[in-house]
Amino acid sequence: MHWLSNQTLSNRLGNYPGLLITISLSIALFLIGFCGWIAISSNELIKYIKQNIELQIFLDSDIGTEDSEKLKNYLSNLEITEIKDQKPQLSLITKEKAAEIFYKETKENYKEILGENPFRASFVLKLKPEYIQEDQLKSIKTHIEKQVGVYEVNYAQDFLKGIIDNINKIYKFLTFVVLAFFIATVFLINNTIKLALYSQRFIIRTMQLVGATDKFIQKPFLKNGIVQGIVAALISIVTISLFRFLVISQIDSLEIIQNNRSLIILFLLLIILGPVIGFLSTYQSIIRYHKMELDKLY
Repeated sequence: MHWLSNQTLSNRLGNYPGLLITISLSIALFLIGFCGWIAISSNELIKYIKQNIELQIFLDSDIGTEDSEKLKNYLSNLEITEIKDQKPQLSLITKEKAAEIFYKETKENYKEILGENPFRASFVLKLKPEYIQEDQLKSIKTHIEKQVGVYEVNYAQDFLKGIIDNINKIYKFLTFVVLAFFIATVFLINNTIKLALYSQRFIIRTMQLVGATDKFIQKPFLKNGIVQGIVAALISIVTISLFRFLVISQIDSLEIIQNNRSLIILFLLLIILGPVIGFLSTYQSIIRYHKMELDKLY
């Protein structure tokens, strides 16, 4: 139908700076993916902290065996108590065990100073993660302290509040950064592709003059945009994976807050985002030259 085939047109795009576009898009996708990985790790850190938050329920010094057993049954049946292997995560720390733990941690012999065991027996209760919110914890603390035989309820209040507040700040910051990177990426790739197509403007106009349809002209450019987006996405994924491996190899504790499933979803989003940006940016830019008057080509 046309005197110039798509293959011939593709061959004539030799000076089209596809490498520059691919590198620019790779950097942008890497920054977006990197922020996404940080966000995923932060979320996993919150989950890990919540899974390890415990209530320490100190008992009255004169609590009897019967009251202690009633309290144990009461705590075991609470909705807030974590269940693992069909067993409530509740354990008793006796006065003697508490003294032993104290000595291991401080190497101080309390007997030489006080002469008797000053520690209280306590129940350690592991909470379900969904109940670990500051308001709920305060309410739970108040409620349990009203039970017979309970002297005091403690949990890592300041630590928990500080960690969650800081992580929430990180989330907000990363959301802003990712959004900023995405907008910057769109503008960057748009401008890069516009400059790239500028070198092809006379080829586009020549093909229009010999009767080539818009779709026929757009096809090789759009194909290049999709391929560049896929290649850029793969490069960013490999780079993020290498960076992640290096960081984890240096900081062992990071391994426990990695979520491979969420990371795979992030990588799939990058693979989709890359060619979508490449296609839409190329399409938007090439339309401009379709409608441009001849004297404006120079």
